[in-house]
Amino acid sequence: MYNDEYDNLSFEEQLHLTEDEMRRRHNQQMFLRRNAQLLQQEMELEAELLEENPELAQTIHALNMQEIQAQQQGLFGVMQGDSTPKRQSVWSKFFPGLGRS
Repeated sequence: MYNDEYDNLSFEEQLHLTEDEMRRRHNQQMFLRRNAQLLQQEMELEAELLEENPELAQTIHALNMQEIQAQQQGLFGVMQGDSTPKRQSVWSKFFPGLGRS
């Protein structure tokens, strides 16, 4: 990207900024690649846990359905002009720091 601020810089200063930008982009790409690897590992572990524990899969599905229904009811209430506070997320009962109020 071209920036008007570069007009007042020497070639060496511009080159240095370009090198810094390349390093920053490389570091960002490495971070994103590592993040993607960790996410893939997490998904594989989750799939393995759910495959080995059908009861856990059923419980998670039931909780997700309750969460969806609660969100739909909240949305319907908002559309009807209901300004009562939303109830706590179903998941936050099990993981207090996870759900939104």
